[in-house]
Amino acid sequence: MDIRKLQRAIVDGLEDVKAHDICVFNTEHLSPLFERVIVASGNSNRQTKALAASVRDSVKSRDMQVLRTEGEDNGEWIIVDCGAAVVHVMQPAIRQYYNLEELWGDKSVKMKLGAQAAPLPKTSLDGKAVPRKPPAKKTAAAKKPAASKAPAKRSAAKKAAPRRKT
Repeated sequence: MDIRKLQRAIVDGLEDVKAHDICVFNTEHLSPLFERVIVASGNSNRQTKALAASVRDSVKSRDMQVLRTEGEDNGEWIIVDCGAAVVHVMQPAIRQYYNLEELWGDKSVKMKLGAQAAPLPKTSLDGKAVPRKPPAKKTAAAKKPAASKAPAKRSAAKKAAPRRKT
């Protein structure tokens, strides 16, 4: 199994449900049990459960296996064991308290986060691809000339003040 494909499947699953602060660490030199530790945050129990489910679905859809999932009954810290990679989905307070980055974060893995698929080409009615126009470039808006200073208007308090009778 290619570890890069597994880690991409995991990160894609996390990004699908808008995980925060995704970190991927190479742990080959620290543990013989797994090659990657992936840590991500979710804002609520519902989101952490959805993140774990999304990781499981993403990994299984690419014909890789998920060995076990722990912590879904609570939802504060969920561990998804994918064999060569272990995913920790945590709420921010739990993540800050346990600080797994200090334990496993010796070697971080650089990878593109937020990678989006290229848009599909448009086709005409006869099935031929239609070339796309490049997006229009934004130009700086023209600056408005400085307004001249007009005399200050009388305040509402002065207008409403009653006049004295003489």
